[in-house]
Amino acid sequence: MVKVTLNGSLRAKAGGQAEFEIEATDVRSLFRQLGELQPGLKPLLDEGVVVAIGDQIYREARFETIPPDTEVHLLPKLAGG
Repeated sequence: MVKVTLNGSLRAKAGGQAEFEIEATDVRSLFRQLGELQPGLKPLLDEGVVVAIGDQIYREARFETIPPDTEVHLLPKLAGG
């Protein structure tokens, strides 16, 4: 099981729910399951989010694996200039 924590605007798109327990071995599977559980998240997940798996941060994480019993944090991408 993976513990997923949503941060920032992602939490609002999930109806205020911040934490989920999901059975996933990679980020693609995690995104798919989150999108099914919380359809409001799907557009943001499709656009891309910042993913922290354990203590490693990824900007493009769709193909990253997730070890069992790992904490994953999802953050919205920030636009900069």
